[in-house]
Amino acid sequence: MTLRLTRAVTRSTIFPDLSGNRRPPRTVRWLAVALLVVLALLQHPLWIGKGGWLRVWDVDRQLQQQKEINRALEMRNAGLDAEARDLKQGYDAIEERARFELGMVKHDEVFVQIPDRPRAGSAPAPVLKDAPAGTAAAPARAARKP
Repeated sequence: MTLRLTRAVTRSTIFPDLSGNRRPPRTVRWLAVALLVVLALLQHPLWIGKGGWLRVWDVDRQLQQQKEINRALEMRNAGLDAEARDLKQGYDAIEERARFELGMVKHDEVFVQIPDRPRAGSAPAPVLKDAPAGTAAAPARAARKP
């Protein structure tokens, strides 16, 4: 019997080692390049396109800023609503505003204004001609009884 040596088909002949001298066939290289291009084309809309991650992050940041602004405005609106209800229901708020913002007094009241102490380095209060010598008097508004 004669032995015939045949070339056995091994794994190394089907998938050659890349570290060796043999390079992969051109079709494999083109296939790899084509797959990378397809992968890049699929990733583009995910990151950059309309509705992509970058746009989602930007819109989320804008949403958080708007929520903070809305919270501040809601607090201001609640205060204004309480003040409007108070003005509609009671005369105390109206009287308070008339006293502090407009300087009004009732008919049977006397208004006396006491000035603050002058600060160091500021001009002294004016001296009235009718006041005794050496005293400073500040003008005060007074409502007199009839």
